[in-house]
Amino acid sequence: MRKHVVWSRLIPILLTFIIVSSFAVMAVSATDDRMLKKVLGAILIVTSIYFFFISEKIKIKPSLPMQLSMGTVSGLMGGFFAMQGPPAVLYFVASEPTKESYLAMTQMYFMIGNIAMTAYRAYCGFVTEAVGVAWLYAVAAIFVGSYMGKMVFDRISAKVMKKVIYAYIGISGIMALIA
Repeated sequence: MRKHVVWSRLIPILLTFIIVSSFAVMAVSATDDRMLKKVLGAILIVTSIYFFFISEKIKIKPSLPMQLSMGTVSGLMGGFFAMQGPPAVLYFVASEPTKESYLAMTQMYFMIGNIAMTAYRAYCGFVTEAVGVAWLYAVAAIFVGSYMGKMVFDRISAKVMKKVIYAYIGISGIMALIA
């Protein structure tokens, strides 16, 4: 999907995310994580409902102010909650012209962003042996999920894909509230 990546639309949101999330990671050690999870859950549920019902009316152009805004929100959520995905996903799904370009942009965003944040979290001491073991299990799940996701992606319409994304964000919010 790399041929669908438009670097001029990716770099501003990605760099903003990396910078903002670095500061948020520094602040997270002094914050009550139970309260953060409740705030995250509420934000995800409200955002999901909002986009699920009015997404057809939303047209986002990939402008620099929008990229910087979404990068900032994504950075805050990534640094505080290790969940930078929803703002970036909502931005890309609303601004990219095709589902292929949406997938390419999100894949590149997450790959580069996650590498940068993992390195920074390791530097700050947040990557422990338990995290490393969990990572090994997660890698296997990522390969299985990517394979299955590709099969679904080839068969799903862009409209249905957007609804699934919004529903998943809402479910993630509910899980954050009850966990």
